[in-house]
Amino acid sequence: MVDAHETFVIVGAGLAGAKAAETLRAEGFTGRVILIGDERDHPYERPPLSKGYLTGADKRDSVFVQSASWYAEHDIELHLGQPVVHLDPAAKFVRLGDGTTLMYDKLLLATGSEPRRLDIPGTDLAGVHHLRRLAHADRLKHVLTSLGRENGHLVVAGAGWIGLEVAAAARGYGAEVTVVESAPTPLHSVLGPELGAVFTDLHAEHGVRFHFGARLTEITGQDGMVLAALTDDGEEHPAHDVLAAIGAAPRTALAESAGLDLVDPAEGGGIAVDASLRTSNPDIFAAGDVANAEHPLLGGRLRVEHWANALNGGPAAARAMLGRPVSYDRVPYFFSDQYDLGMEFSGNAAPGSYDQVVCRGDVGKRQFIAFWLNEGRVLAGMNVNVWDVTEPIQQLIRSGRAVDPERLSDPAVPLTSFLD
Repeated sequence: MVDAHETFVIVGAGLAGAKAAETLRAEGFTGRVILIGDERDHPYERPPLSKGYLTGADKRDSVFVQSASWYAEHDIELHLGQPVVHLDPAAKFVRLGDGTTLMYDKLLLATGSEPRRLDIPGTDLAGVHHLRRLAHADRLKHVLTSLGRENGHLVVAGAGWIGLEVAAAARGYGAEVTVVESAPTPLHSVLGPELGAVFTDLHAEHGVRFHFGARLTEITGQDGMVLAALTDDGEEHPAHDVLAAIGAAPRTALAESAGLDLVDPAEGGGIAVDASLRTSNPDIFAAGDVANAEHPLLGGRLRVEHWANALNGGPAAARAMLGRPVSYDRVPYFFSDQYDLGMEFSGNAAPGSYDQVVCRGDVGKRQFIAFWLNEGRVLAGMNVNVWDVTEPIQQLIRSGRAVDPERLSDPAVPLTSFLD
């Protein structure tokens, strides 16, 4: 039974928001829980949108966090298909697009991020796509199926995780794929020049064409349909469809209009929160993609856009809203599946933060673990087609210990030996 002595409102019905609502009930909160989302679908997870659901390996229903009936069964009020258009921290209410006003005692902002847009001519053509929402994936899945059937061409702008996963899915359907990337390798800002080539070779073996060191300048078309994509080096790439996969921007407009502290985009952007995920307003918290948090373990601020941050950050924020002591110090984690390559990445190794990359295993056979080190300390680790090693990798990162790079590169030396 709901006791309406307190009302907690969650703005953003993605994974972070859904898990926060779930945690509030699991932790015994008996007040009103209101979950607001601007999409009509009930909360779902985003990784399948560029992985299993897009490739056809998983059914559409598999993406949802809970069944549609679960929310009513747990007395969680859902307001779907309605954006929050106004937040008043002084009067403690939010207003929805349909005019509904909802008062709150504590508020969680889990507004996520949105795809960055190409600022070039031709982006209004019907064949230009983004991938962030389930509706995007529904449409893109249909497009890839048609391209494969008709031997059509997909141009992908951006060789980040989304761009590469969609490229792999498109090749699975039989579509021709060209990836345009301004950096010299895929995933350059994440993996650096040392390991980006692994993904170049992987995709090239599956027929993907890369065009590095270039940016799209125009998408040409006729009668609303895409015909080609032009790059700043004068090249013209045949295209029936274009995917813009050039990153995402945190959705901070609501927080900004409410006067909450934000982080400069040059430092990651997002809503500034402390280690308990509390914003500059003591009754407002933020979690997931939009939160730029003080990180007790790694030091400094960090904004993480990956699935695990939403999965764990939502519950952490919920506990903080309940007044529990929270110090959110999770090691960042994400995963990717492309063709026969599966990988997991733990930690944070921004360009310039490391002085050495050490690999154990066979990089050529794409069965290895890579470590990013600074003065012998492990900052991050990526296991490629090697499994059940995430826990020791994260323990190594947490320990802050200096390790012997030569021993670290030796597969015969157990990772656990560095933790004794």
